[in-house]
Amino acid sequence: MKKNSNLRELMGYAGGHRYLTYLSLLLSAISAILALFPFVFLFRIIQEVIAVAPNYAQATHIVRNGWMAVGFAVLSIVIYVCALMSSHLSAFRIAGNIRKALMAHIAELPLGFIGETGSGKIRRIVSDSSAATETYLAHQLPDMSAAVTTPVCMIVMLFLFDWRFGLVSLLPVILGFAAMFKMAGPSMAEDMKLYQNALADMNNEAVEYVRGVPVVKTFGQTVHSFKRFKGTIDSYYEFVMSYCKKCRPSMLSYTVLVNSAFAFLIVLALILAGGGPVLLNFIFYVIFTPLIATAMTKVMFMSENGMIAADAMSRIHSILDVEPLPEPRSGKVPTDNDVVLENVTFRYTGGITDALRDVTIRVGAGETVALVGPSGGGKTTVAGLISRFWDVAGGSIQIGGINVKDIPKETLTDTVAYVFQDSRLLKASILENVRLAKPNASRQEVERVLHEAQCDDIIQKLPQGIDTVIGTKGVYLSGGEQQRIAIARVMLKNAPILILDEATAFADPENEALVQRAFERLSKGRTVIMIAHRLTTIKNADCIFVLREGRVEESGTHDTLVAGGGLYAKMWQDYQTSVSWKVGAAK
Repeated sequence: MKKNSNLRELMGYAGGHRYLTYLSLLLSAISAILALFPFVFLFRIIQEVIAVAPNYAQATHIVRNGWMAVGFAVLSIVIYVCALMSSHLSAFRIAGNIRKALMAHIAELPLGFIGETGSGKIRRIVSDSSAATETYLAHQLPDMSAAVTTPVCMIVMLFLFDWRFGLVSLLPVILGFAAMFKMAGPSMAEDMKLYQNALADMNNEAVEYVRGVPVVKTFGQTVHSFKRFKGTIDSYYEFVMSYCKKCRPSMLSYTVLVNSAFAFLIVLALILAGGGPVLLNFIFYVIFTPLIATAMTKVMFMSENGMIAADAMSRIHSILDVEPLPEPRSGKVPTDNDVVLENVTFRYTGGITDALRDVTIRVGAGETVALVGPSGGGKTTVAGLISRFWDVAGGSIQIGGINVKDIPKETLTDTVAYVFQDSRLLKASILENVRLAKPNASRQEVERVLHEAQCDDIIQKLPQGIDTVIGTKGVYLSGGEQQRIAIARVMLKNAPILILDEATAFADPENEALVQRAFERLSKGRTVIMIAHRLTTIKNADCIFVLREGRVEESGTHDTLVAGGGLYAKMWQDYQTSVSWKVGAAK
């Protein structure tokens, strides 16, 4: 089946507004035709002036022809404005519908896709790529219609008055486009794609850098520690500079040639040397030919505009074409809260090696277990797979004896609560942020869970209490305070299985103590899976699983693992050494 063109696909988002787009194309073409009529009346004025010279009083039609030129110019502008109004109404509807379609589809995708792609890149696709289609439809498409109509009419006019001057007028245009072919040829589409990729990568890494500012402040790092961010900036700079240098000779040659029609006309006029029609035609073409440069430049950029729109649609499809995880046909509801990973293997999209290999972990209902190990060992991957951020490549994950693939998404979301290390709050009131977990919760329920999550001190200092809107009028919360609000949200959700992913990573000592107290309340009667680097927080876990390079290297209680002398024992020794460090007093 032949794939729809980009324009036809865009029209699919327009609904009844598609006819406004077609109307804008028609009006723009009519406007382009009318814009040429003033030159006809200008020619008549010149013709009459030369014919009666030096008895200029006999030129009785100058005023009439002048007003006709002005009238057609004004009419052309009015019709063009109507064309833009029509195109904008349709373009805004299309861009809005594309954004709605993207957001609706993203809501169906697993969180793993967001993590792998990067929120910055996704935001840019939703915002900038849809905006690119709006610019294309609102401005570039009507101009494209005019750009096609104008040269056709101009060629007719060029040869209508004097075919010799007409032919010479087109010669610099032909030479100019020949000079531009190398720059605007087939390689340009690939260059546009590389440019957009470089811009998207830089945007994505910028978002990640901003999110990492707490780490910079905590450990006193410089921007150079963010090598990926700096690398994307350098890559963008190198690509833009190399592309500009590559295009410079062609663009310079084109600009000189396409604007040099008058020089060719002077040569022809000297060859034909004579008065009367030759002088008249020469004057007309000198006035008329600058319009050729403008029209041809629009035609030249048509291909670039089309490439930008095609690239935007390609990026939009990079999201829309991603299939959500398959939903079970007959949903099953777990009757128990135990979690079992059986011979689980998983590899990230584009990964070279498996992130997890033959991992088996069993967590009894009501137990608290911990996942520890070196960075990149697979701890967060295990937690994400339990929440079904992705599907396993091999093995199975079961909750209450039921494969997570057979549990409906809503049921799984109600069963497993996930507290991230950097929980985010929306620009909304504390009440609304907590209610995200249970939209129909009463005010009293929200106040209760905020109290249990050790948030009383936060609420007391806010100007409107739980009705205070976060992120406005200077009302902001620290990372530890945001984490406690997020814990209150999870408490309101009341899920039987709780996953804590480095939930106290960026909390200060005071906030960490309060967060730990909130966790104690939250964990009662629940199955808890903790990811931690601060080993003192997991000493009392029922079982500790030590992961390295995607495998479970050892497991057991804290005392058993320390006595075993393995990786965990070394980690515990290193941790004890680090916490005993003291800064010597200055002498």
